[in-house]
Amino acid sequence: MATSIEKCPTGIQGLDEITGGGLPRGRPTLVCGGPGCGKTLLSMEFLVHGIEQFEEKGVYVSFEESPEELAANMASLGYDLDRLVAQKSLVIDYIHIDRSEVEEAGEYNLEGLFVRLGLAIDSIGARRVVVDTIESLFAALPNPFIVRAELRRLFRWLKEKGVTAIITGEQGETALTRQGLEEYVSDCVIVLDHRLEGYISTRRLRVLKYRGSMHGTNAYPFLIDEKGILVMPITSLALDHPASTDRVSTGIAGLDAMLGGQGWYRGSTVLISGTAGTGKTTIAASFADGCCRRQERVLYFCFEESREQIIRNMRSVGLDLAQWVDRGLLRFHTARSTLQGLEMHLAMMMRRVREFRPQAVVLDPISAFGLIGRSVETKAMLVRLVDYLKTDQITAILNSLTVGGQPLESSETEISSLADIWLMLRDVEVSGERNALMYVLKSRGLAHSNQVREFLITDSGIELVDVYVGPGGVMSGAARLAQEAREAAEHRAGQLEIGSPETGCGAQAQGHGSAGRGIARPD
Repeated sequence: MATSIEKCPTGIQGLDEITGGGLPRGRPTLVCGGPGCGKTLLSMEFLVHGIEQFEEKGVYVSFEESPEELAANMASLGYDLDRLVAQKSLVIDYIHIDRSEVEEAGEYNLEGLFVRLGLAIDSIGARRVVVDTIESLFAALPNPFIVRAELRRLFRWLKEKGVTAIITGEQGETALTRQGLEEYVSDCVIVLDHRLEGYISTRRLRVLKYRGSMHGTNAYPFLIDEKGILVMPITSLALDHPASTDRVSTGIAGLDAMLGGQGWYRGSTVLISGTAGTGKTTIAASFADGCCRRQERVLYFCFEESREQIIRNMRSVGLDLAQWVDRGLLRFHTARSTLQGLEMHLAMMMRRVREFRPQAVVLDPISAFGLIGRSVETKAMLVRLVDYLKTDQITAILNSLTVGGQPLESSETEISSLADIWLMLRDVEVSGERNALMYVLKSRGLAHSNQVREFLITDSGIELVDVYVGPGGVMSGAARLAQEAREAAEHRAGQLEIGSPETGCGAQAQGHGSAGRGIARPD
């Protein structure tokens, strides 16, 4: 039976998943793209990870940056190239080519480069090689036939040497590279793209070609931050993530009761939608507080308020979130959604999740992403995030703003079908006042109340009020309080008439007003 080619892992998060294990071992790979797309960084990470994680030494041949410049640039990411060179795990060979010093005379070939590169490889027993960038060798040569012949020789020589190589190339005007040949003689071609979309910078990676191996063919977003490159593959396409049977409290006793008394399943995706001011952030903060009380870590992403503002506001409802921040159980990440593109937000959130390893994640609000991407793009990003969180059994709270004038039972980002639990919050105006109502629109796998419940945001948190049925139907707010007062007065008056103690009929009057929690039904 045919077997797959041997792979050389890069150690770059996401890239090895896309390529099915790494780059082709013992073969050359072309990494091409425009300026600032990350070619040098990807190549150097390939060598550094090879040394530190896989005990494979490397050689870096540079035609543009000196060893001192490379060491200074990589130090910002925490890589100590000088140390690796000193311990003879890495060789950096800087070859300076000045165009004014180049003169074409007679036959041109790369024998000198082969000798120099071969000595560097043999001096430390290197298994990985980077040549950055190939255009510098041929920039001064006008004869394209010589250039193409020598390119073929270089790629063939690297194969015969048995090293896994990355050759970087600048983007051409009409082809992937300036010479237009490297992509054909390479066994693997990776294209990096750095573009500006609506004043927002985005980076994408695509494996254009991979001989002898299956690979992801989409354009994947990737992030360059203080820790290097993080590539974001689409996760859980097969929908094979686990489903927990553990129940976790919502942090609100009345809401737990509406969901059968035990809250929702661990790892659920909970969508909380409603108009402005209905209490979405307070409900999310109540859940975060409940998780921290169980010594579970919570990662809170906020795109409209600062951390200190949220902590201050939640103190007014009896939630002390600062104590959980101090204990390391609650971590905030706050930034405007317009700071970067959707792909960068996705990469950033997944990296923070990997680092903190929380049991719950809050996104407040997801409707803020509508400012930087179309609805279909926002939904695609959230699908990937939800799949990733479900794979690790992380409970997710997604707050979504419902804009006035739109259908109430819809979500701005159109992800309601992804949610396992959907809580709807709404304002109703009755008798000159606005009252907040809550109901469970959807609850997969759980019995839940079908009632619309009034809830109050008090000094001690959120309290759900029992459904009160008056003469004209369900009542809320001041109308409910007034009706309760009238019934209590009538009850006392009746007791005075018959001269009996407050027994019996009091329970009967109470029963007229309270209708309990209503009918529970599965979704």
